[in-house]
Amino acid sequence: MKKAIKILFVEDEEALGMVVSDSLRSRGFEIDYHTDGESALQATLTNKYDILVLDVMLPKMDGFSLAREYRKVNRNTPIIFLTARSQTEDVVEGFELGGNDYLKKPFSMEELIVRVKSLIGRLLYSEESQLEECFVGNYKFNIQKQTLELNGKIKTLTYREAQVLLMLFEKRNQVLERKLVLDQLWGDDSFFNARSMDVFITRLRKYLRDDSNIQIVNIRGIGYKLLI
Repeated sequence: MKKAIKILFVEDEEALGMVVSDSLRSRGFEIDYHTDGESALQATLTNKYDILVLDVMLPKMDGFSLAREYRKVNRNTPIIFLTARSQTEDVVEGFELGGNDYLKKPFSMEELIVRVKSLIGRLLYSEESQLEECFVGNYKFNIQKQTLELNGKIKTLTYREAQVLLMLFEKRNQVLERKLVLDQLWGDDSFFNARSMDVFITRLRKYLRDDSNIQIVNIRGIGYKLLI
């Protein structure tokens, strides 16, 4: 029998939390539901989850702080943030902390389930990939560990940074379409997601700047090209 996807779900609005938890269980998911960030973080110390679904505004420890602490020991398990906020800065912050996706409240159960299954599918694909490391110019890029190394100096990337760089590398010296990246890594090509992606491209340029032969070129209206 196929193993149920185990979700750590953290939401302080108990009425909403119970409705979502019951709905997910009825669809075959295994749910560990918590109402505050501290108890949820403790739960991660003794339980293994397939995915975390975290509200941003939580008592005792907010969702961003919870994700930051969790990423210190687990860099791969996907995280979805639930937020009523709409500012681009909040969305970007969530991705920088290692978030993989976000949903704005109110959301439909169908949309949440699609996002969960999509992230689980991408994780399985990543784990099955035989490519563990490669060279991006003079940098050694360890895909599994999410690190860039040059002259003994190691930079650890966030999950999202590593995924964007991997897509650029796989299409190196060719145009990588912006929409393709946004659809695969962010879920859609909305304005907020596009702004978030721009931030990640800027960060990758900074990380790779010590090799002057590397460029990430903006192809206006289309996407980006990694030149090596």
